[in-house]
Amino acid sequence: MTEAFDPRALAARLHSLHQAGRQEETATFTPPADLHQAMEAQNFLTAVDGISSNAWKVTVSPQRQAVTAPLHPYAEAVSGADIPWYPGLKFETEIAVRLGKDLPIRVGAPYSRAEVVEAISAVYLGAELLVSAVKESGSVSFLLFLADRLGNSGYVLGPKLDNSVVDSAGGTPLKVTHAGRTIHDGPAQHPKRDVLTWLVDYANDGLRPDTSLKAGALITTGTLSGAIELAEPGMIDILFGDARLSFSVSKA
Repeated sequence: MTEAFDPRALAARLHSLHQAGRQEETATFTPPADLHQAMEAQNFLTAVDGISSNAWKVTVSPQRQAVTAPLHPYAEAVSGADIPWYPGLKFETEIAVRLGKDLPIRVGAPYSRAEVVEAISAVYLGAELLVSAVKESGSVSFLLFLADRLGNSGYVLGPKLDNSVVDSAGGTPLKVTHAGRTIHDGPAQHPKRDVLTWLVDYANDGLRPDTSLKAGALITTGTLSGAIELAEPGMIDILFGDARLSFSVSKA
């Protein structure tokens, strides 16, 4: 007999694993059966983590369903940022956008990319930190990974960029050093080439919450550097074109 899925129990277990800096294999969990169950567990995890920031990541599932998760802990580099380091922590350079107006759920013609761009009030350089309590991350069960807030383990918001960067980020020189060593040096490249692909997908998702994509929300748009594992704590320095973002990852 298959064990019944309990979203509260999954959230509590994910929370305790993160607190302990531990990972367990997918096979040891009772995973969500569908997107609704995964988001129910994610919402419980968000509550137990005490997350209140209006900052989000967007991506798509293997079935092309747009999904989101809150970014936590969230810090702004201008006020000094220090994100906890755990074994297996990975880093991504990203572009984040802040909405200047609501993008309500729309019935009928989908949002165009131009309409999404028009709703953006500011663009920033950012960095996402990732470590999942699930050892295989989303490679075995994407729904379990979604419940675990898509592996997010922190986000640092850097300097404001020109809004036109959403059209020109690809190919921009990007150099990243960690603990004094270069870990990326090459042109910025998004997995979908267009940094707004997943945000446009999510804007056009009729299943998203009515409270999503409101003015003031910050959305990060996906990696420009790939996911790079950080083998130890240390300072991170990102140079994206002429923009710089520096912060530290320290042992928890």
